Amino acid sequence: MIQVTRKDGKESTENLLRRFNRKVQQSGAIAIVKSGQYFDKGISKRDRRAKAIIRTERKAVKLKKIKLGQR
Repeated sequence: MIQVTRKDGKESTENLLRRFNRKVQQSGAIAIVKSGQYFDKGISKRDRRAKAIIRTERKAVKLKKIKLGQR
């Protein structure tokens, strides 16, 4: 829980809000909440392997084109 109190009775509301927002940003609370906002279904091991194979093949083709100077 993030708490911010006035430094003195004369501190403006804008300064208080600014300090609160800075503390919230630094604590990372917003990032934690946003990361759990949507459910992301995991990828199966089979699909993960298939994507890795495709990725390595594309990388090999790209490197081959660079070596041949076709890029």
